[in-house]
Amino acid sequence: MLHNIRIIALCLGLSLVVGGVVYWKLNEELEVLRANLPASQRITQNSPEGQGVYLPQTTEEERIIKVVQEVSPAVVSIILTRDEPVFEEIFRDPFEDFFGDPSPFRVPELQQRGTERREIGGGSGFLVSADGLIITNKHVVLRDDVDYTAFTNDGKSYPAKVLARDPVQDLAVIKIEAASPLPFVKLGSSERLQIGQTVVAIGNALGEFRNTVSAGVISGLGRTITASDGGGFVETIEDVIQTDAAINKGNSGGPLLNLASEVIGVNTATVLEAQSIGFAVPSDRVQRDLYQVRELGKIVYPFLGIEYRLVTEKVKEEGKLQVDYGVLVLNVVAGSSAAKAGVQKDDVLLEFDGKKITAQNSLGKIIQQYDETSAKPVYNPGDTVRLKVLRGSQELILNAVLDERKE
Repeated sequence: MLHNIRIIALCLGLSLVVGGVVYWKLNEELEVLRANLPASQRITQNSPEGQGVYLPQTTEEERIIKVVQEVSPAVVSIILTRDEPVFEEIFRDPFEDFFGDPSPFRVPELQQRGTERREIGGGSGFLVSADGLIITNKHVVLRDDVDYTAFTNDGKSYPAKVLARDPVQDLAVIKIEAASPLPFVKLGSSERLQIGQTVVAIGNALGEFRNTVSAGVISGLGRTITASDGGGFVETIEDVIQTDAAINKGNSGGPLLNLASEVIGVNTATVLEAQSIGFAVPSDRVQRDLYQVRELGKIVYPFLGIEYRLVTEKVKEEGKLQVDYGVLVLNVVAGSSAAKAGVQKDDVLLEFDGKKITAQNSLGKIIQQYDETSAKPVYNPGDTVRLKVLRGSQELILNAVLDERKE
C-alpha cells in the first residue's frame, strides 16, 4: 500500500514538472508574439487597457489579421448612380374626353413626376498608386450612362473616372482625385502561386457590406471560364485563379491577397450552382494594363484574327491530324493579319514567333506576354511575327503583321 502511494506521489510530481515546462514554453511563445506586435498594440491582458483584448492563437491567424489591417485602407467600394424617373399612381376618368362630364369610373395609371438620383449597382476595387489609380473589373464599370463614386474605408467618397477597359481581360483602370496621397496596395507576382496557398479576399459583398473579408486557399490554377454578369456582358477568360475563399456579388474587382499583403489576383466571378468556387484574374495581367495606361492612356492588344480550337489527343484523332499540339484554325477573319499572311481554315498553327503552342502555353498566353521587370508587353500592334503552320502534311513559315484588337 505504501509502495503504491509512493508511485502515485511520483506520478503527480512528474505531472507538475511536465505541466510547468509546457506552461513556461507556451508563455515564452506568447511573449514573443506580443513582442512582435506593433507598439500601438503591445498591451497585455493583465493591464487595464488590455482587459478583453484578443490575441491571435496561430501564426496564420496573426498573418491574416495583419493582411486585413494593412490592405483594407486601400480597398474601395464602387457605387453606380444615375437619375431615374419617379412615377406616381393617379386615377383618371376614361370617359371624360368622350362625354365632357365626369363619370363615376376611374382607372389607375402611372404618371412621371420628375427624376431621382438612385444607386443602381456596385462593386469593389483597390488603389494601386498614391495619386488615385484604382483597379477593378471591367464588368463593374462597363456602362457609360452612369456616374461612378469610390468610397474609401474611412467613409470618404470621390467621383471616379474610367480611364481604360481591358478588351481581353475582365479588368479596368479608373481614377479618383484627392488632396493628399492615398494608401495603396503592393502588386505581387501570380507566376509562382501554389495550389493550397492561403489567400484572403476583401470586397464590397452584395454591394452593401463594405470591406467584407473571407479567407481560403488557392484550389486551382490556369482555369478557363466563361463569365456573365446576368445582363448582356459575357466573356471567356483564360488562365484564371480558382479559390474557395468566399466571393459574393459585389466582391467583383476586389483584391485576392497572399499572406505577405500582396495582391495576387482580382476577384471576378463565382459559380452560382456550387459552393466555394470563385475565380480571380492573375495580378500579372494588372501589371501589363497599368504600364499601358501610364504610357499610352489606353489598353491595347495585338490581334491575329483567327478562331481556333486547341489540338488535343481527341482533336487529333477526330481530325486525323499529324500532331497533338498547336491550334486548329476554324475560321480566319477577313482582312485580318492572319488572312493577309496567308493562314487558311483547317491549318494547324504550331508555333507563334518560335514559341510552341500547347495547353500549358496557349496562344492567348503567348500573345499577352509581358516583360516582368518593366511590365512592357512583348508583342504589340504593328509587330511582325513568324507563324509555323501545318497544312496537310506540309510545314509552312508565314509572316504576319499584328493588328490591334478592338473590344
